[in-house]
Amino acid sequence: MNLVDKTKKTFALTTPLYYVNDIPHIGSAYTTIAADVVARFQKQLGNQVLLITGTDEHGQKIQRTAESLGKAPQEFCDQIVPSFVSLWELLNIQYDRFSRTTAPRHQGIVKEFFQRVWEAGDIYKGQQTGWYCVSCEEFKEERELLEGRRCPIHTNKEVEWRDEQNYFFRLSKYQTQLTEYYHSQPDFIQPASRRNEVLSFVNQGLQDFSISRVNLDWGFPVPTDPHHTLYVWFDALLGYVTALLEPDEEPTLENALAKWWPINLHLIGKDILRFHAVYWPAMLLSASLPLPERVFGHGFLTKDGQKMGKSLGNTLDPVGLVQRYGSDAVRYYFLKEIEFGKDGDFNEIRFINVLNADLANDLGNLLNRTLNMVKKYCAGNVPTIAHTAIPADSPLKAIGLCLGEQVKQAYEALAFNQACESVLLLVQASNKFIDEQAPWSLYKQGQQQVLEQVLYAVLESVRLAAYLLSPVIPNISGDIYQQLGFGINFNDPIESATTAPFGSHAQWGLLSSKQQLGTPQPIFKRIELPKND
Repeated sequence: MNLVDKTKKTFALTTPLYYVNDIPHIGSAYTTIAADVVARFQKQLGNQVLLITGTDEHGQKIQRTAESLGKAPQEFCDQIVPSFVSLWELLNIQYDRFSRTTAPRHQGIVKEFFQRVWEAGDIYKGQQTGWYCVSCEEFKEERELLEGRRCPIHTNKEVEWRDEQNYFFRLSKYQTQLTEYYHSQPDFIQPASRRNEVLSFVNQGLQDFSISRVNLDWGFPVPTDPHHTLYVWFDALLGYVTALLEPDEEPTLENALAKWWPINLHLIGKDILRFHAVYWPAMLLSASLPLPERVFGHGFLTKDGQKMGKSLGNTLDPVGLVQRYGSDAVRYYFLKEIEFGKDGDFNEIRFINVLNADLANDLGNLLNRTLNMVKKYCAGNVPTIAHTAIPADSPLKAIGLCLGEQVKQAYEALAFNQACESVLLLVQASNKFIDEQAPWSLYKQGQQQVLEQVLYAVLESVRLAAYLLSPVIPNISGDIYQQLGFGINFNDPIESATTAPFGSHAQWGLLSSKQQLGTPQPIFKRIELPKND
């Protein structure tokens, strides 16, 4: 297969294809929010972006769940999938492709990929014995199991003993090649803690893994032996490839891989790291296909310091959270307060305090008080001050001149908390600057030029902060831009990519006196703390 050289102006990224055994949870929302932020940032760089999300709908776990409800598996999947679609819409996720592994043309991609691996001699029939976790859809080694033969990930689930004939993939064949690749491409697996986990696992010796099941109807039959059904991961991982097809294209690997392959970034939870960082690249090597550029495994979320679960009664409903506080609030808290890659906690009191402090008090109040002073002291017009007239060592300009590059590097490293904190420092410095310069006193003293320099510097700092935070809080950033007289809508992916390239809008000094400022409006209303019963 002759793959077209990928241009530098494209960026493709994926969330996991989420299991549909239940409605989406906050962990699924967390990964997808992060992916959306990366996609929006890449558009600001001027790249063509393809954000892939979707659902993994085959396997025994899905079949059992459907049967317990007295439904056919396809009927069950068709009822659950809309809950993902509606949550992504509620969270303002701008995905480009929604991949479903039950889609008819996905089977064509799976068949062709299977044939390539089969012809490479990497699939054989053998006997599989061992402990199997249905929730993970994975065989577990004895050393991994918890007391009572429970899964280390699904700690309330006992594993099942299996002794059956399956088809296997020769993972062991690629141990040396994978190890060499990990060392030659140290950024392939991130963060460093996840990379170390994978290296430790691989160094213990890779074992061939099963890619088929018997006595299971829900899935694609093995092309060479229809008595076997393809194991969910060999099917599901290829959902990323199927999603690359244009809607009217014939489902062939050549068509799917022509423009967007290799994937630039797989965003996943750490519980499925092994599949994406070991199994998936080995499968691609077998099929003689280039590997993805980066796999990033983030941490788990807890609530009030405890692992979330229905049995504990402490689940966090993402739909209810967004409905109460808004999508920007949810996006901001989870990306600003949790270092991406590490485990993080949700506490509602802290959630409210952070939002009030950062968005209502610091950013919202800064914009509102500045616009009101411009209205009072400058007839509502942007001060007629050229940004070049403000010295480079001016407190806000000094921060603003290098902030764009700092934030760019943070987004590229997926250090969302660092990006937010860097921007917040400018916002806090702007509030302090107003208090120190006291524009109201300058007005009384007749120092109009100094007054206008102060207000311009603050307005421009607010604009820069809004632009740099727009991947995280697009609604609030859009409101700020409109009040500053800009027509850019950060919820419009085309406009934000073409009219607001990072190179210009991330620089300090974009405001001009030609802009018509809007009426000051609250961008984020302060949230009242819940009352104790």
